[in-house]
Amino acid sequence: MQTATFYIVSPDSPQAEPQGFAQYVLFLAHHFAKQGAKLYLNCNDKAHAESLAEIFWQVEPEQFMAHNLVGEGPKYATNIEIGYEGVKPNWNRQLVINVADNHTTFANAFAQVIDFVPCEEKAKQLARERYKIYRQAGYQLQTVEIQHP
Repeated sequence: MQTATFYIVSPDSPQAEPQGFAQYVLFLAHHFAKQGAKLYLNCNDKAHAESLAEIFWQVEPEQFMAHNLVGEGPKYATNIEIGYEGVKPNWNRQLVINVADNHTTFANAFAQVIDFVPCEEKAKQLARERYKIYRQAGYQLQTVEIQHP
């Protein structure tokens, strides 16, 4: 069954700040990749994808996970592939983590979708639209509030 999980970012959380959000995305990507998932990180554009890829290089060596931008890396890619609207993953991916703030939807393209409900009102409305699209496509939906200290 296809699932879509929306993580709710509260205004007072570290994830409400750009750096904290990027670190949380890194945490989720590592979590799923360690479980063997082949995942795709969807960004706004090429510059956004490149900046997110750079964050993957800024971890401690023992936390490093192989990743690549779409069109780069080994022929069959790595477990973590980073792209943006208009490019396609190199091969079958089970899971997408959507960090783009546009109307992009992955209904029926991935078995599992991770998305976010940001604090900012316009971005929150776009998340609601994506939620409706996933529901209409038959995804099992859930929301999770990001826990923070």
